[in-house]
Amino acid sequence: MGISRDSRHKRSHTSAKRAHYRKKRKFELGRQAAGTKLGAKRIHEVRVRGGNKKYRAMRLEAGTYSWGSEAISRPTRIVAVVYNASNNELVRTNTLVKGSIVQIDATPFRQWFENRYAQVIGKKKRLTTTEEEKSEVNKARSGHLKAKVASRKSTVESALDDQFVSGRLYAIITSRPGQSGRCDGYILEGKELEFYLRKIRNKK
Repeated sequence: MGISRDSRHKRSHTSAKRAHYRKKRKFELGRQAAGTKLGAKRIHEVRVRGGNKKYRAMRLEAGTYSWGSEAISRPTRIVAVVYNASNNELVRTNTLVKGSIVQIDATPFRQWFENRYAQVIGKKKRLTTTEEEKSEVNKARSGHLKAKVASRKSTVESALDDQFVSGRLYAIITSRPGQSGRCDGYILEGKELEFYLRKIRNKK
């Protein structure tokens, strides 16, 4: 018996059983949940109603994440699923769904920040001599560019700065991996970050 999305099999609001006057229809069909896992990229193409296509992600390892306060987006690696409001089982199995809180690699955002503001982000981090030489902060700049960089101002909240030290940022998934085949989202900041950090702490 296939998965159906109809409501005819449900009782009415007065709890009366509805009469069976027809069988299941093709337009009422439902499909198996994707259950997208963390791993090497694997996407299935599904032909749907109207000849349209859905992209069912079976496994994904990266996505494009935006940093709202800085108004930039960068493709980055997803490290782990850390919290899901609906089900802890989805955290244990590293299942990627919309609304999941994940940890992403901070490197692309750190490189962009250091290049734009010529400041080290993640202050607690002690750079070695070789790292200092390679750092975007110490690269050669013209006088005009130095003045331009100096005029830019940016403050990163302490909770986010601490995450840059560890090299992992908390982010939320806003796309639907089982429908679009993508795992995109945004970095958590401000009150939202505080809320989820509290939830993650309580879970442990």
